[in-house]
Amino acid sequence: MAMNPSRRPKPVEPASSDSETRVRNDHHDSLRLWLRLLSCSTLIESHIRQRLQGEFATTLPRFDLMAQLERCPEGLKMGELSKRLMVTGGNVTGITDLLEKEGLVSRVIDSEDRRAFRVRLTPAGQRLFKKMAAEHERWIIDLFDGLPVKGAQQLAGLLNDLKSHVRRQMQQRLETPL
Repeated sequence: MAMNPSRRPKPVEPASSDSETRVRNDHHDSLRLWLRLLSCSTLIESHIRQRLQGEFATTLPRFDLMAQLERCPEGLKMGELSKRLMVTGGNVTGITDLLEKEGLVSRVIDSEDRRAFRVRLTPAGQRLFKKMAAEHERWIIDLFDGLPVKGAQQLAGLLNDLKSHVRRQMQQRLETPL
């Protein structure tokens, strides 16, 4: 899909302005690692935001909301969307209202609780999301394509270990009385 010339992505910030620049020689290696992860994540997210805006005139929060709905064809209640997206109900309502006006989502009465409603992708929303998701996947593949396969697999394994370790630490803190 060709990029709209009036919506060219902003140039990527120079490396000197990312989170990792806060590191000093006397900082612990764990802090250095965390800031490197944060810098990489922020850089990738910024690229994806720019591409979504430039090629689809949309935002990452809209894409994320549609992605949640695509995974649940029966729809989701607003509270469920809010939890999944880890944002306030007001944010979800605002995005949903706009997507509904554009005919990309609809609100339907919940069959189990007639006082509530579920948000679903419309057929137009499904078609658009399918296009966006395919492009999104290509962008991610392109970003990671320069890594050697073995290095990418090793990085994935190490990040999995880190995630498991952090979850265990969090669980232990919950179980330990103050």
